[in-house]
Amino acid sequence: MPPAQPQPARKPQWQGSAPKLQLPPKSPADPSTGDDEDRYPDLGVPPMITVHWKALTDSAPLLETRYADRDDVFVSSGLTIYYVDGSEERAIQPDVFVSFGSPNRSRRVWLAWEEGKFPDFVLEVASKSTYRRDEREKRAIYERMGVAEYWQFDPTGEYLTPVLQGRRLNATGAYELLPLATTPEGGLRGVCQLLGLHVCADGSRLRLFDPATGEFLLNHSEERHAHLEERRASAEKDDTIAEERRARQAAEAELAELKRQVSRRS
Repeated sequence: MPPAQPQPARKPQWQGSAPKLQLPPKSPADPSTGDDEDRYPDLGVPPMITVHWKALTDSAPLLETRYADRDDVFVSSGLTIYYVDGSEERAIQPDVFVSFGSPNRSRRVWLAWEEGKFPDFVLEVASKSTYRRDEREKRAIYERMGVAEYWQFDPTGEYLTPVLQGRRLNATGAYELLPLATTPEGGLRGVCQLLGLHVCADGSRLRLFDPATGEFLLNHSEERHAHLEERRASAEKDDTIAEERRARQAAEAELAELKRQVSRRS
């Protein structure tokens, strides 16, 4: 079972100065959302290259499935987070985040002062246009707002050394780098205590390994392939059983015929 809601190292402050992010022009308010959410625009999703998109699809949907039966866990990708009440400029967009103790419901934006917290886990996928901000500005914000674990992954290998990095808040509320192990295949693996998973860099792929089951979490394509392999293996097993049955029946028929011949001669 996924671990319980973590306790933040310190209480975040929703007021005060923080780095500003440039916003796009305002879009019309969504009538399906509340008045407070209408005040804060959704920043939208920036363009990304294929390996960046792949890293997101190898993480966010899998985490969403992992916590699908939990009403108190919210998983999202690219959702705009506002963290200073009354300021449309204090906003940030994690590539992937998980928040424990938060209702699993649809949101247009995340208002930290209404939610009462920041996410507990954040993953940022490095790209040419974002890695510097991920390293400095975003890390400082996540640290100040009490994000318990902050992970970064560089699918291209061009921006981060090593390509996988994880940080956890210590008792003083500062990030400490987490140790990484090298896998037999030459990749990297780190332990995410918060999610009870191992975060793995496998070439340009980001993979999530569940030590409780001894298996990787699978995306939709991998699940489909696994199901096809199971069906193929099951069909081969059925064919083998049927062939063995036919051989046994043929042997029994041959033995019966020999017995009849012996009986006639005697």
